[in-house]
Amino acid sequence: MGTEISKQKVVVGLSGGVDSAVTAWLLKQQGHEVIGIFMKNWEDDDDSAYCSSNIDFVDAAAVADVIGIELEHVNFAADYKDRVFAEFLREYQAGRTPNPDILCNAEIKFKAFLDHALRLGAEKIATGHYARVRLNDITAKHELLKGLDPSKDQSYFLHRLNQAQLSKTLFPIGELHKTEVRRIAAEIGLPNAKKKDSTGICFIGERPFREFLNRYIAKEPGPMKDEKGRVLGQHVGLSFYTLGQRQGLGIGGIKAKGAQRGGGEHTPWFVARKDMVTNTLWVVQGHDHPWLQSHALQAQDVSWVAGVAPVPAELAAKTRYRQADAPCTLQAATASTFGLQFPQAQWAVTPGQSAVLYDGEVCLGGGVIV
Repeated sequence: MGTEISKQKVVVGLSGGVDSAVTAWLLKQQGHEVIGIFMKNWEDDDDSAYCSSNIDFVDAAAVADVIGIELEHVNFAADYKDRVFAEFLREYQAGRTPNPDILCNAEIKFKAFLDHALRLGAEKIATGHYARVRLNDITAKHELLKGLDPSKDQSYFLHRLNQAQLSKTLFPIGELHKTEVRRIAAEIGLPNAKKKDSTGICFIGERPFREFLNRYIAKEPGPMKDEKGRVLGQHVGLSFYTLGQRQGLGIGGIKAKGAQRGGGEHTPWFVARKDMVTNTLWVVQGHDHPWLQSHALQAQDVSWVAGVAPVPAELAAKTRYRQADAPCTLQAATASTFGLQFPQAQWAVTPGQSAVLYDGEVCLGGGVIV
């Protein structure tokens, strides 16, 4: 009798991928009443070769069929355009490099989707993210934890979730490794067990990025200069480059005169700075150039998982998704800003990207690098 109480109505975001499919299956196995929802967030070029939305929906429907749950198709494209894409373009036009997947989680998956699920009478929502939620008995707060598979952990993308959102969220595969998720998918005969993981930005997918931005942002070419102020060439528009970028600069064979730091003919060039006022792209030679190293950063537009800023302490941070946690000291943390100091210089710290803080496996929150 006691077990009946924990059975809940759970709405799962089914994307057509393996992770969300196994998420739904695990919840069904646990005896919950499971409903699948397929979110359509983008419809500007549905007919193009890059838009996989239609294929994904067919995959999601096949999964729902095998698991034996109903699937609803919900269109959040208008919300997405207003809340995520407009902000994404504003940031690019200002010369920064935003992370739309973080915005999408905060504004669509754990806001618009959560609201929709609650209207359906759901007690919880679930997604196929590699992360975990734990209730801390001492503080009575929900904590966001890293997923157990270190190569797949997605807590970085979820760091803007708050107490209300986490209290309603389940991440069933956060306890598993990807290999185990694929094994389960194959074992229960899920039709998408072998499907490739989707990569790239949520709405752009695999399409060529510069070509995509071209449709929305005007090109404004300008000079490309080295650290001594010499013009090496033309850039196509500052919005189209990101700090640390190496490909697509079109200056491969140029040698800096008297190049030091081991820089020679074939030492690669990297984007190091963007000056919006003079429309200048500054490039440097060599991965370890001082202009690409930072010992400190400032962040704004901050979000703390616990609802309050952590006390200044020795923590760890990621300044981009695919990197190891770097030891750091948190300074002057408030509800809206914080500073970080790094004993070891961080490479290509990029304005617009998120700096996310960790205390061991607990994700504390983060902010946007300025």
